[in-house]
Amino acid sequence: MADTEDKGNGQEPTQQFAIQKIYVKDLSFESPNAPAVFTADFQPQVNVELNTNGQSIGENVYEVVLSITVTVKQAEDTAYLVEVQQSGIFNIEGMPEDQMAGMLAVFCPSIIFPYAREAISDVVTRGGFPQLLLAPVDFNAMYTQHLEQQQAQQATH
Repeated sequence: MADTEDKGNGQEPTQQFAIQKIYVKDLSFESPNAPAVFTADFQPQVNVELNTNGQSIGENVYEVVLSITVTVKQAEDTAYLVEVQQSGIFNIEGMPEDQMAGMLAVFCPSIIFPYAREAISDVVTRGGFPQLLLAPVDFNAMYTQHLEQQQAQQATH
């Protein structure tokens, strides 16, 4: 492991990043209108909700949870609902505090997303529905929008 302490030689601490574990924290699939949903012409209406949360779980160790909820409706009825919390444990050292929030909200979720996408695709297919592949997500744009909303709220108070 690289030295992360400033030895007084004027050098910045070395930045370290490592993935310790990627895992499914929670997974749920429901098809409340089966088997009737399989007898109709399938014209799905897809709604995707996405959320991230990062927290410290030890010295230089962080858990990031990417929560995705996909609701697919056929006309007014729910064809299926899938929820996944894909998580990762990351070792992050030497990162300036002002950059840590971005790491936990942008960089780490970008690593986790393909695993969540695969879990959703797999469970949807096992539920008897056509494969669902989520489009790529721009976590940087989401984070920037979140920061802008926070600034707007602070300006109105």
